[in-house]
Amino acid sequence: MTEFKKLSVLMPVYNEARTLRTIVDRVLSSPIDLDLELVCVDDCSRDSSLQILRELAAEDDRIRVFRHDVNRGKGAAIRTAIEHMTGDVAIVQDSDLEYDPAEYPIILKPILDGRADAVFGSRFASSPERRVLMYWHSLGNKALTWLANVLNDINLTDMETCYKAVRADVLRDLRLTSERFGIEPEITTRLSQWGARIYEVPISYHGRSYAEGKNIGWRDGLQAVWLLFKFRFFDTRFSRRTGQSDLESLRGAKRLNDWIVDQFDGAIGSRVFEAGCGIGNITTRLLDADRLVAVDIDPVFISNVERNYGHLENVSVRQMDLEDENAYAVLAADDFDTVVSINVLEHLADDAAAVRGFFDVLAPGGRACILVPAGPDLFSPADEAMGHHRRYEEATLRRLFEDAGFVIERIQPFNRLGVWGWRLNRWLGRSGISRMQARLFSLGIPVAKLVDRVGWGRGLSLVVVARKPG
Repeated sequence: MTEFKKLSVLMPVYNEARTLRTIVDRVLSSPIDLDLELVCVDDCSRDSSLQILRELAAEDDRIRVFRHDVNRGKGAAIRTAIEHMTGDVAIVQDSDLEYDPAEYPIILKPILDGRADAVFGSRFASSPERRVLMYWHSLGNKALTWLANVLNDINLTDMETCYKAVRADVLRDLRLTSERFGIEPEITTRLSQWGARIYEVPISYHGRSYAEGKNIGWRDGLQAVWLLFKFRFFDTRFSRRTGQSDLESLRGAKRLNDWIVDQFDGAIGSRVFEAGCGIGNITTRLLDADRLVAVDIDPVFISNVERNYGHLENVSVRQMDLEDENAYAVLAADDFDTVVSINVLEHLADDAAAVRGFFDVLAPGGRACILVPAGPDLFSPADEAMGHHRRYEEATLRRLFEDAGFVIERIQPFNRLGVWGWRLNRWLGRSGISRMQARLFSLGIPVAKLVDRVGWGRGLSLVVVARKPG
């Protein structure tokens, strides 16, 4: 389980001189068992907010103050705070008095217990107490929450809540662009797209009126509606890393993932080494093995797979560099009968080192079940964005495995229909795979299978089954 040592409280500030000293004192007095930093971003306030923050920071080194030279909005202030935070988990705190920092322990508990990646403090989920205010405002909140739930297939009760606590590694990875109050629907959508485990806990709420300084209005509500659709259907790259966005898109293409594993029917044994598990799209289909060791070099991917499957007694999840031949030595005792590696070798500068490692960890008679992208002439901006070093020809692939000592049982083209979609993406200049594309192709799998059976054209990928002699 990840050890959380430090909480970063992210506080956007704009013209809040009347409440700043009080809310800062409440944040610093919150009864949490973590080190704490308060990252304040003054969004070009016109009152004395910045001066107050600097005075408070001079008195307490847990307070860090940053400033925007022009007013940019709450979302921009939160994004600036994310850039400067140093904690293991973060929570957004408005600079008024609507939300109570004394409730941090309640909000953080699902994350600290290892159950959640993000926790929303809900004002409507059996809240212990809340100030009665503005029916139409609360109705708007509930309507936006309902729309967020419909579009993202989740069941929140309060999407617009300020109190969103998120693991810092997840929050840093989210691709956030909103400047104003659109940050709320954007974070919600991005967390859903990321595949984060989202929890809700009830919180109290002491709302203020517009006379007391409330800034959000009906125009922000309309913008939130548009942004929910925008981030769900049009601007769908949720991660700073293109590769993770593509993997999450492919997670929803269940028929495609099943079809990939079906290519190795009869070749996958009971003691499996998955080399390059990513976020677990193929791992899910290998869980019936007596022994499954899933590895990847990316700590975020490993953390994701560990949280989902690490509790299973037959599954072990490890971080590993597949190009480091010495790393395979610790796996020799596992006596694997199968190595499974799907769309991994093309990411490695030294793919030969990895194939030699596969040979070393296999028991005599064991098999390597491999899938890689085919056709150097199909190399596209998407390959480049995904970190591909190459696409393979059959002769090159055969030589790669035979040089490592393997006997090739079969090499065959896979997914001939996908070549046309890949060419279309290249023609359009796309550098990734959207969820919509992945799901549409998944629906067309029966046709794709027919095209492969007939043998029309070349494959988008190559399937290899190679055996270690003995």
